[in-house]
Amino acid sequence: MYPDFQYLFQSLFGHEMPVWLSLFKTFGFLVALSFIGAAWATGQELKRKEKQGLLQPEIQTIETGRKLTTSDLVISAIIGFLIGFKIGGVFGRFQEVSPDPMGYLLSLKGNLIAGIIGAIVIGYSKYAEVKKQELPEPKIQKIKVYPHELMTEIVVIAAVGGLAGAKLFNAFETWDDFIKDPIHNLTSSSGLTFLGGLIVATLLFYYYTRKHGIPFKHMCDAAAPGIMLAYGIGRLGCQFSGDGDWGIYNTAYITNPDASLRFASQPDSPAAMQMIGSAPHTWFQAPSWLPQWLFGMNYPHNVGHEGMQIQGCIGEYCTVLPVSVFPTPVYEAITCILLFFVLWMLRKRFTRSLQMFGTYLIFVGVERFLVELIRVNYKYNWGAIHPTQAEILSVVLVLIGAGLLLFYKDKSGPVTIENT
Repeated sequence: MYPDFQYLFQSLFGHEMPVWLSLFKTFGFLVALSFIGAAWATGQELKRKEKQGLLQPEIQTIETGRKLTTSDLVISAIIGFLIGFKIGGVFGRFQEVSPDPMGYLLSLKGNLIAGIIGAIVIGYSKYAEVKKQELPEPKIQKIKVYPHELMTEIVVIAAVGGLAGAKLFNAFETWDDFIKDPIHNLTSSSGLTFLGGLIVATLLFYYYTRKHGIPFKHMCDAAAPGIMLAYGIGRLGCQFSGDGDWGIYNTAYITNPDASLRFASQPDSPAAMQMIGSAPHTWFQAPSWLPQWLFGMNYPHNVGHEGMQIQGCIGEYCTVLPVSVFPTPVYEAITCILLFFVLWMLRKRFTRSLQMFGTYLIFVGVERFLVELIRVNYKYNWGAIHPTQAEILSVVLVLIGAGLLLFYKDKSGPVTIENT
């Protein structure tokens, strides 16, 4: 696995890399790529709907040429101080910051002198910028702002709401681990529940679209393919970093001391059972015509520090799972990226609002429900059935999606299908 860029480049080039590269986490990089991909796809769909006349521009009033206010200067200086304080604090302490960059950002650690310099630089830059544009009398202008021009704000809302919701729902899903160390659980880059992020981000989107006069149904349709793409790319981040979001044990493959895997021809062999105890497991040998890693991976150097020590390993990430597990992030990444292309091809064929979003909900609900069958999560005790949180939410999403497709009546009428 490649928990950070130092591990990634060392694997690619075969020699030691600078320690500062460890500050850049593989998971965070792929999450950033997922937001970029979602922003591109959503922006394209918003432009298409604007051309169809489904989305209208918002008239905004702006003031130009105004004088610099004390609050503007103070806010800029505070932002500059925080940036300088945190960035300056990284230098000279890479080994300390690298294992938990998020924890460092949320801590009181930093460099005071660098913070003061940052406050002066950013504060003066703001002063110079406003002075350059200042007019004797400020002007009031009205401008048209189309929905696709709000993509920066939309991405920020998706990032904040999605990550907050993912962390919140993951805390409920792994409650025993959460109450042991809530601060680390909330600040760690691992442990994200996508469906929780989807729910919270959707609620924030509803408020945002109401505020800017954007029909919520069209925003849902525009965002659906991009969200599916973001989920697929994000799951690649889970896979390459080894963040613990994997499936149940596959006892067909047992880990050697050097982190390689050996085949266990006997189902539930004593060696495997001794390592995993009573944990959920099965025995499945990979077909000869498919790669073994599709059915059994032991995630060496995983970012979650889970498993046993790798023989001869020195460094921050030196653990490997004792028995292989099903690499469910691979399954989800492949499935969701393919489903993105399916939705992208279908997007011009839908003639009614929320058909796209309803289809998306069914796709993501079925996909997640199926993968939960081989994932390890907390199960609720509902008598005869023991569902996981994700299985419950998946069923709800499928039912909502089916309801939108079967019963929702679009009062605005059908949309003309474009020639492709």
